[in-house]
Amino acid sequence: MKILILCLVASFLSIPVWSEMVFVRAPYELDGTVFEGTLVYDEGALEVAEEKGETLVSILMVPNWMGPGARANEKAAKIAGEDYVVFVADVYGTDVRPTNAQEAAAAAGALRAGDRQRLRDRVKHAHQILRGYGEEEAALDPEKMIAIGFCFGGGAVLELARTGAAIPAVVSFHGNLDSPQPAQEGDISAKILVLHGGEDPYVPGEQVKGFHMEMRESKTEDWQLVVFGGTVHSFTDPYADSDGARYHERSATRAFEYMEELIEELFEDDDD
Repeated sequence: MKILILCLVASFLSIPVWSEMVFVRAPYELDGTVFEGTLVYDEGALEVAEEKGETLVSILMVPNWMGPGARANEKAAKIAGEDYVVFVADVYGTDVRPTNAQEAAAAAGALRAGDRQRLRDRVKHAHQILRGYGEEEAALDPEKMIAIGFCFGGGAVLELARTGAAIPAVVSFHGNLDSPQPAQEGDISAKILVLHGGEDPYVPGEQVKGFHMEMRESKTEDWQLVVFGGTVHSFTDPYADSDGARYHERSATRAFEYMEELIEELFEDDDD
């Protein structure tokens, strides 16, 4: 298959194994920095779609501040299931792989607070990498795509939308909502879905209000902000277990249902 020919490199020793899921390391480069994303998909589902002349939805996923790794791949596999192809983006570069919260805060802060334009450029490039796979692989369509992100990654995909990227939709799961470069009128063409914990101490009410005003003032046509009561930060992360960042099964389930409903709305008639 073309994806395998394009992307298969090295070993898979650091990637957990699922019975039907394929994890393909995908190296790429931007401005002298080497990155490595991972394509995650059910090989059988991709083959069936190709045989039927159908296409699967592809999802650009920006992980939380820990960046690419086993847990990001685990989440991507659960999201992909038999329905989607997920590309776990690398916005840090292969020489930055946080191993604890302190390192993650430094890595994320260097982009989120230090150089937001560089973050935008890197997410845009990852988007183009995934579009390239869509153009090469018969079971994918470069126009049949959304971007999603978690925590730091949620803020990153909102920055992608603010650049005016030609992507149908972006979904932020418990992501930061502020930006040093707020969208101006006409900037955003994507549908926006923000899934937010109502008790999130890291994305306070003033930031939520600011995002609301940004969407209104930029005259963004199609955006949603869903607030889950009794829910703090990182509510889709089963490994999160602190006072301010904790997994919430009900809210996580509902959040992914919102994402799936948006995908159905966008693409349900594409293969009819």
